[in-house]
Amino acid sequence: MTIEIIPAIDLIDGKCVRLTQGDYGRRTTYFDDPLDAALMFRDAGLRRLHMVDLDGAKHSSPRNLPTLERVAASSGMRIQFGGGIKTREALRSVLSAGADMAICGSIAADDPGAMTQWLKEYGGDKLILGADVRDGMIATHGWLRDSGIAVEKLIGEFLPVGLKNIICTDISRDGTLTGPNFDLYRHLRSSFPGLNVTASGGISSMEDIERLDKEGIGSVILGKAFYKGSITLRQLEDHTRC
Repeated sequence: MTIEIIPAIDLIDGKCVRLTQGDYGRRTTYFDDPLDAALMFRDAGLRRLHMVDLDGAKHSSPRNLPTLERVAASSGMRIQFGGGIKTREALRSVLSAGADMAICGSIAADDPGAMTQWLKEYGGDKLILGADVRDGMIATHGWLRDSGIAVEKLIGEFLPVGLKNIICTDISRDGTLTGPNFDLYRHLRSSFPGLNVTASGGISSMEDIERLDKEGIGSVILGKAFYKGSITLRQLEDHTRC
């Protein structure tokens, strides 16, 4: 397989947690220290982390920057970080704390002008569009609000100004271990052939990841399937050796 597996570390109160379908009331803590998780993934041969500041997403500003800074400095992994990036100052603080790429979600839907300026200033290699989808429409603010904007429209807004990377999460699948929305990712690949699409939500097995690879998806976020044991550390090690 050529698809890149990117393990997720979701942060609440500085701890590594997982939510089910974005519900803050349905959370499980897996690591009190997220650095322990990062080092485990690094030692398995993975090279990139997907870190989401769930406190930041809920409160509209990053809240776990010390954790980001410590993980970035101690793990040596490339980190894509999102959650609460609503201002230029927040974007700068995330990149200064050690993130290699910043994931911008709510701001893209709420203030496309700001997202456009950031893409022009920082470039498509630094900014990732976080497209969190519920029934084909973009959800924002930690998945608590529906924007009324179709995912295709949001992507089309930013392609002309340098958008290269998108993480698309099907909220209805996230944390359910029911399999990803293959139709959604196939649609995005055919509609936007030059876009780097990362699939997220519902991954339940290595077979799901293999199928995404065959669909031409470049990368996939791995969350609950690993933390619940459906995908093992040994399988990740085998993947990185392929």
